[in-house]
Amino acid sequence: MTEQPPQHFRSGFVTFVGRPNVGKSTLTNALVGTKVAITSDKPQTTRRAIRGIVNRPDGQLVIVDTPGIHKPRTLLGQRLNDLVDATLGDVDVIGFCVPATEKVGPGDRRISESLDGYRRAKKIALVTKTDAAKPDQVMERLIEVNALRDDWAAVIPLSALEGTERAHEQLDVLVAELLALMPEGPALYDEGVVTDESLEDRVAEIIREASLDGVRDELPHSLAVTIDDIEEREDGSITEIYANVFVERDSQKAIVIGKGGARLRDVGARARAQIEPLVGTKVFLSLRVKVAKDWQRDPKQLGRLGF
Repeated sequence: MTEQPPQHFRSGFVTFVGRPNVGKSTLTNALVGTKVAITSDKPQTTRRAIRGIVNRPDGQLVIVDTPGIHKPRTLLGQRLNDLVDATLGDVDVIGFCVPATEKVGPGDRRISESLDGYRRAKKIALVTKTDAAKPDQVMERLIEVNALRDDWAAVIPLSALEGTERAHEQLDVLVAELLALMPEGPALYDEGVVTDESLEDRVAEIIREASLDGVRDELPHSLAVTIDDIEEREDGSITEIYANVFVERDSQKAIVIGKGGARLRDVGARARAQIEPLVGTKVFLSLRVKVAKDWQRDPKQLGRLGF
């Protein structure tokens, strides 16, 4: 017999917004308790709406991790902004993130003002990365953020140091605040489900994260990953994965491969280390680097690459 949720069970959708690289994906992973969204110090790492599910006895949160809001320079950038806009129109709560280490700037104010267009959603403000800031910086940021709007349902400081007691307490406070703002209703996903991402999508993102590490300039934005096949061998000992890493120019292809293929081997090793716990077997990973010229600006190629 299926156990019924308690009376006054709450469930709903929340998304975190802010400038690129303010810690939205890191926060999503910390709340879910496992890695569902890739992270990087490169801006605009997130390219899809990735759902992570947080289960509590009194409610369920569905976190929709989206790209950072930015001024688009390519068709891809515009499509990412459109994705954020569509997501914001559907969620119950919007969490506006500002890092404690940086003053509130024009970009933050522009994003805060844009939230007026989403009247359905309740808004909270989150000051992230407090562990990297001095106490007076945190206080200054809280004051600045609080002054941006008069309709914040809550203003909450958060630490990025996973595993610490303080971070755990802050996350519990955030979950409680978010659930209190959600409508009453049944769970939207079965208990134990942490994401609705397909295995192919999760593997592709892990490979892209490994490929992003250590690259510079425009290359991070030019990287895309597709999966040709994922197949477990008959004896169940190894999962074979065949994937493509796309770049926009031949010079970028040389960077991704590295001298004598050294960098690509390193990418494969780091990706396998994360994929193997996901699939539950050893992994044979075949990576092919291909050039799709100026794919970020080409509608047909964007479609082929899943955008």
